[in-house]
Amino acid sequence: MATLKGSESHCTRGKQRQCKYNIVFKFTDSKITGRTFSRGTQLPGGLLQERDKRAKWQGIPTLLQNLYESSHPNSDLSDAHDLLKTLLSQLSMEAMSFVTEDRKTIQESTFPNTHTFDLFGGVDLLVEILMRPTLTMQKKKPKMNDDLVKECLSVLYNCCICADGVTKSLAARDDFVLFLFTLMTNKETFLQTATLMEDILGVKKEMIHLDSIPNLSGLVQSFDQQQLANFCRILSVTISEPDLGNDDKHTLLAKNAQQKRNSSPSRAEVNQVTLLNIPEFIERLCKLATRKVSEATGGNFLQELEEWYTWLDNALVLDSLMQMATEEAEQSSTGKTTKCSSLWFLNSSPTFVLSSESSDESSLATSPLRHRLPPSMKIVHEIMYKVEVLYVLCVLLMGRQRNQVHKMLAEFRLIPGLNNLFDKLIWRKYTVTNHVVHGQNENCDCSPEISFKIQFLRLLQSFSDHHENKYLLLNSQELNELSAISMKANIPEVEALVNTDRSLVCDGKKGLLTRLLTVMKREPPDSSFRFWQARAVESFLRGATSYADQMFLLKRGLLEHILFCIIDSGCTSRDVLQSYFDLLGELMKFNIDAFKRFNKYVNTPEKFQTFLTQINSSLVDSNMLVRCIVLSLDRFQSQTEDVKVVEVLSECCLLSYMAKVENRLSFLFRLVNIINVQTLTQENVSCLNTSLVILMLARRKAKLPFYLSALREKEHAEKYPGCLLNNFRNLLRFWQCHYLNKDKDSTCLENSSCIPFSYWKETVSVLLGSDRTSLCAIASYIDEPFMDLDRDLLED
Repeated sequence: MATLKGSESHCTRGKQRQCKYNIVFKFTDSKITGRTFSRGTQLPGGLLQERDKRAKWQGIPTLLQNLYESSHPNSDLSDAHDLLKTLLSQLSMEAMSFVTEDRKTIQESTFPNTHTFDLFGGVDLLVEILMRPTLTMQKKKPKMNDDLVKECLSVLYNCCICADGVTKSLAARDDFVLFLFTLMTNKETFLQTATLMEDILGVKKEMIHLDSIPNLSGLVQSFDQQQLANFCRILSVTISEPDLGNDDKHTLLAKNAQQKRNSSPSRAEVNQVTLLNIPEFIERLCKLATRKVSEATGGNFLQELEEWYTWLDNALVLDSLMQMATEEAEQSSTGKTTKCSSLWFLNSSPTFVLSSESSDESSLATSPLRHRLPPSMKIVHEIMYKVEVLYVLCVLLMGRQRNQVHKMLAEFRLIPGLNNLFDKLIWRKYTVTNHVVHGQNENCDCSPEISFKIQFLRLLQSFSDHHENKYLLLNSQELNELSAISMKANIPEVEALVNTDRSLVCDGKKGLLTRLLTVMKREPPDSSFRFWQARAVESFLRGATSYADQMFLLKRGLLEHILFCIIDSGCTSRDVLQSYFDLLGELMKFNIDAFKRFNKYVNTPEKFQTFLTQINSSLVDSNMLVRCIVLSLDRFQSQTEDVKVVEVLSECCLLSYMAKVENRLSFLFRLVNIINVQTLTQENVSCLNTSLVILMLARRKAKLPFYLSALREKEHAEKYPGCLLNNFRNLLRFWQCHYLNKDKDSTCLENSSCIPFSYWKETVSVLLGSDRTSLCAIASYIDEPFMDLDRDLLED
């Protein structure tokens, strides 16, 4: 019995020791001690190994267990580094497969290794390892090995690619996001940090406060030009207003309501101010945007660039390749075996996967890409830099600090610098077809060449729009030409032209605007560059109408080019046609010579009918041109003492068409009918203003009652009594709320129409008058039962 008991006791003690590694014991112990499971790797090793065989975890949980044990605070992390290399080799292949499979969604593809890594706490563990030096109480923070940091960042980036939710979980950790900025001070880890940070900030729910980054000014000033250019990719996320992603929220009604709730500057606007306060920031961006690139010799440059843009569309990728090529060259010259990062390039993808290997085993050494690197790679590299820099400058130009930015861009000679690059870099004769029109905040996945041109044109548009610095786009000879045009027409020079600092204008035989006109006329009919080119030129004309500016462009054949595109080119793109309608309106407004040229080009009934068909096909797109014709006709009709004006009035088919009251009424009815308060956006609110212009001019001639009566007859003929006029009343009520609180918009209305804003306000008040006996009040033309239909929608 004694022997039996002793035997039982020995057996029980053995089982108890084994129980410590038993899952049941672990759960029981956690209830007693309060030390619960916080990660999958705390499960017993035996259980993990047994389950690994069936679940095919590839030993990742065990590797993570070992990584956790070898990365304790007092460890030298040498073993951890080796374990990380093993893990990275398993994860990098999955990341590469994801981005090469036509960027499939995570739901459509499975990446078991990455998901296992995340499931068992690998992401949290790497964040803990990276941030460990920040947790020490020592004054001198321990420095972590650069290669280890790069491995951690590469693994995290690969997880962001393949594991759903990893990027968002990292973005939710403000401490980690701020910590990443500290890693950017180290040039060795800059690229990996910047790549990961770009993804994280892109999904972060709340935009980061740049002024919360410790010593941001010192950080930015420490960057070399290459780092600063890449940092612009990150900055673009922090200074751009977030895309609302919902059409309903883009309506002016929703935007006005949002502005009432949030009257203070947005976080993006605050971040813009923070950047502008960094010494030499704008100056350095201007130098990056305008620095010259050595042209590659040989006739195959353009062919190489066309082939390579499908591979290289990310400046960070290019930086890694350049760094890798430099390291390999150093190895070849010294014969030493060093560590380098091999890079897998992925078709039309801004993503890349890093894996560290010895040079003897480097996949780069055997990769066919190594033998395909074109000598023009540096030029593509520089183009991608400039894309990021121009985007940041463009956003700043559209912000609240616009005048401050304008002054600095002029001082640092951005426009002359871009003019010097135009023929050799910005707009070579090389053309890519199948372009896509991209919106202001839309991510562009096209080639570096196309992205560069689009950003360049957007910058010109923002620079010229309603600003006196627009004359910096000309050279001294062209400024003299404008002065001569004004003198010949016996009109004073515009003040902005007189005040232009000649030392800051373009150099050379042609200014930037003239160069743009040259390539604009050569652009193929199906090119969407036409949209951006027309927008850039139109912005030069916007604001108070300048006869000299119009004649400068008319002399260069711009009107004939526009009419060809609208009438004869077969263009069907609504975006391109809208941009040409808007440009044509600014070019012809109040200019009798332009209408004479128009009549000379549109010299057959068939051409004129084609032109009208294009206008009538979408009034939302063409209404600015309709407004220009109505305003110009009204002015010309008051200048009957001028023989030239009388001659053009009698001969011009376009003016004769608009002079017929039934045609003006037709436009008015359709303009009011295609919009309502709930659907008003920045794109179609011009329809409301054009309808107002027609009625203001009618009021000047005491014909407002006639127009309102015609609208009433039209709605009764359509068997919708009260519908049209009530809709118009609601639109005018909204107009009062919208424009009476927005100085910029009211100034634009006054400058573009040459009608004092006080007359705009007065006309709206008269139309909205409550006196039903007034023949100029809309209420007089609505039967009592149909009054104030849908007014509650506006009040909501």
